[in-house]
Amino acid sequence: MADPRLALLVSESDIAEAAGQSLRERYAFVPVADADVVIALGGDGFLLHTLHEALLASNPKPVFGMNRGTVGFMMNEFDDQDLVARIASARTFDLHPLLMTAETVGGEIVTSPAINEVSLLRETRQAAKIEIAIDGKVRMEELICDGVLVATPAGSTAYNLSANGPILPLQADLLALTPLSPFRPRRWRGALLPQASVIEFRIREARKRPVSAVADQREVRDVDVVRVVTDKSIRLQLMFDPGYALDDRIVAEQFSV
Repeated sequence: MADPRLALLVSESDIAEAAGQSLRERYAFVPVADADVVIALGGDGFLLHTLHEALLASNPKPVFGMNRGTVGFMMNEFDDQDLVARIASARTFDLHPLLMTAETVGGEIVTSPAINEVSLLRETRQAAKIEIAIDGKVRMEELICDGVLVATPAGSTAYNLSANGPILPLQADLLALTPLSPFRPRRWRGALLPQASVIEFRIREARKRPVSAVADQREVRDVDVVRVVTDKSIRLQLMFDPGYALDDRIVAEQFSV
């Protein structure tokens, strides 16, 4: 069986550039369009950027990330040895992004994908008032809060975790719905929802208490209604070394102190 054709994408940091040069001296790389697998060198933010670029492609390529960033939770360890063999033995996980549809108070409709999470955030000193409906049924008439987010399994260890949301195994068919600094109901800690759920947020007093919606890094200001679904028509793939798979790290993270 022929070796996979590899493309190389490198973040702009000095440490990533040095690692990229080391790999170029050892391996032949092709353009992304001609590749079987994309190698991404950087941190979690660069991996997220790479996956968003893949969303624009008609045939997204699997991504094998190697950590040359700060945290690198979703990255494999960097090693310039035996890269082809590592790719051949890597485990592959499918990711389905969220699709956010936001309508502003001015009537503008904006759609945007999100690989990690869709978050709603208050824009001013006043708390947000948000109605939450699941599959067309209102489940919470009014959440008074700094905001609320919907996280995928891949994004559950990012903003969601810092907001005390649950960590989801990568293969879990679930979404995390997590409040941000809830005031009322004060003891509500969020919910776990099937990935097939249709989640709709309606902003109460939207002009007086403005709220923005953020799909990963794209922000829409002054929203009125935000609808979030999982887009099963899009499949992204992440590859991990057998002993360093993301699902193993997610389990381990839940036992860290």
